[in-house]
Amino acid sequence: MHRRHFLLATASAGGSRAIAQTARASAAAASETERRIQKATAAALAMQRRDWEQGILSQAALEADNRDAVILLTKAAIVQRTPDGRLGVVVSGSSTDPAMGGEAYARAAEWTGDAQIREAVQGLLEWIRVKAPRNSGGVLYHTLRTPEMWSDGFNCAPPFLAAMGYYDEALAQIEGYRKRLWNADKKLLAHIWDDGAQQFRDKAFWGVGNGWAAAGLARVIRRLPRERQDDRARLAAFVKDIVDGCLAFQRSDGLFHNVVDQPGTFVETNLAQALAYATYEGVSGGWLPKNYLAQADRLRAAAREKMDSFGYVQGVCGAPNFDRPGTATEGQAFCIMMEAAGGKVARG
Repeated sequence: MHRRHFLLATASAGGSRAIAQTARASAAAASETERRIQKATAAALAMQRRDWEQGILSQAALEADNRDAVILLTKAAIVQRTPDGRLGVVVSGSSTDPAMGGEAYARAAEWTGDAQIREAVQGLLEWIRVKAPRNSGGVLYHTLRTPEMWSDGFNCAPPFLAAMGYYDEALAQIEGYRKRLWNADKKLLAHIWDDGAQQFRDKAFWGVGNGWAAAGLARVIRRLPRERQDDRARLAAFVKDIVDGCLAFQRSDGLFHNVVDQPGTFVETNLAQALAYATYEGVSGGWLPKNYLAQADRLRAAAREKMDSFGYVQGVCGAPNFDRPGTATEGQAFCIMMEAAGGKVARG
């Protein structure tokens, strides 16, 4: 064979092998993502759940395109419906937690055409828009009995309102929470503002609270129409600030302390998962710079190390009191959401 032809043939064969190897690696990565989603889902469905836990797991099933799970979780939430319209209420206490699954419940109504689900979703929407306790400016309180605003709230009413097309109301809630909880110097959110006393009840920078916020904002951005570019850009900058604020305190193992700027608090897993989810969403949605992908991958790798052989994500703020490391439905849900978002980025 002529030397040039030989080199061309060799190069062609080498290129084919490289393509095949890349394809196998991509397939293996996709398979690992799916395996982790399945294991995390199975473990989550074995857990007892309260309203926000039912809601965030329903949202995770939606993110993973698991329609059957979304519908089944929605039907179960309706069983625990209160007369005022809240869904999934096993232990009453929160005003806005039931809205955490609102987007997923609405999709279940859309897919099935089930009149009972549609009615339940409308009842939940009426609760959030009209009945739920709020201050004179219309900013929702997180709890029923006290006038408190929590960082968790970013992932409750705003994504549900945005999913139902009430964009201005969603943005108003976000701005109301931001005004009271945001620390511009640290680029972190405090946990709880007492609106009655006009002071913080918990001014600590709770990691998972910042994770809830980043994830909730990412969901709102995804639902905002493209013509609302200014709103999208403002929220994107907010998410970027939260991610940067948390990353400033990231440990060498890729995780964070429960209170991110307090090394004496326990090491926690779920913030890494929530930030990875929000960051993947930002990169795939084009509203976070592509160089943040490396940060998301590092967060994901750190969190993956915490899944045990049964599919439980260990070391998250543990149920039922969330004051020590353990397992929790929300930890399972954010694992699913992180993996689904990471898989979406990998597929391009």
